[in-house]
Amino acid sequence: MENIKAILDKALNTHLLNKGEIITLLKSDDELLFEYADEVRQKFKGNEIHLRGLIEFSNICKCYCKYCGLRCENKEVERYRLTKNEIISLAKNGAELGYKTVVLQSGEDSYYTTDLMVEIIKEIKKFDLAITLSIGERNYEDYKAFKDVGADRYLLRIETTNPALYKEMHPNMSLENRLNCLKNLQKLGYETGSGILVGLPNQSIKSIADDILYFKENNFDMIGTGPFIPHPNTPLARAQAHLDNFKVSLRVMAITRLLLPDINIPATTAMETLNPNGRIIALQSGANVVMPNITSTEYRAKYYIYPNKICLNDSSDKCRNCIEAKIKAIGRNISKTKGFRSDKQL
Repeated sequence: MENIKAILDKALNTHLLNKGEIITLLKSDDELLFEYADEVRQKFKGNEIHLRGLIEFSNICKCYCKYCGLRCENKEVERYRLTKNEIISLAKNGAELGYKTVVLQSGEDSYYTTDLMVEIIKEIKKFDLAITLSIGERNYEDYKAFKDVGADRYLLRIETTNPALYKEMHPNMSLENRLNCLKNLQKLGYETGSGILVGLPNQSIKSIADDILYFKENNFDMIGTGPFIPHPNTPLARAQAHLDNFKVSLRVMAITRLLLPDINIPATTAMETLNPNGRIIALQSGANVVMPNITSTEYRAKYYIYPNKICLNDSSDKCRNCIEAKIKAIGRNISKTKGFRSDKQL
């Protein structure tokens, strides 16, 4: 108990921890970690929760990631693509519902060329929305083109920084290229987000500690931590959880808040798949962002990255009203700003 408190006091005062201290916190069941993370969240981010409207505009993907239901070899999923006008219409609806940011997310789908994405971004910016892109690995020129017409943020999760595990989980992909993409995004001035999956087969607590140190070293603006949930139509369908994926995900998120006190951290939807109150628990443990789904209900179930996703049949306004009521019930407010990391960009 005293050791945990000493580590947490150090993190609270310096926002620095070494690998051994992070491992100790990752292994600990002490609820004090979450109290400290919530204290830091309160000090640096206040009581405002930022809502980002999520648009899942294509479930077509060229990648073979072993954990993901959208992997190109999955023949069971019904594929779809939204048109430019459909994406723009959903963003407009998001603005009308009061969102200040939309998140455009898809599989790695080459149909959406640089020129097409530029057109979409330009139109959506007319609604005075911040735009987060989550569309995978692109070259520097593509990222620059998107930034030049108004893209604000980019989310590219690393999933793991362990080279052997990355190679095992991502056939035909390069960890080096992933890392370079993140560097390019930062060079271009994006608010850059990354994150990991917690509980992957052969993932160790030590490697998760390395991941957290990587976040700190690179000073990312957003970090999303999600629990690994086995998908029935992937090579990991029968994988057994060797960690308490929900609890460890929560600890990763809380430690990240201690080390990067002013960043934006989402309470990820996958947490609520494992725990009915997952997002609210996360918001009380360091998170300050929620991303309700504003994709049309006819497509949500087809964006089948993991099983038992929540809110598949709820309308966009119902989703917003539901999460807003939960947020207000814990004494938090919905932000009316675009929620950049730096106050200067509000």
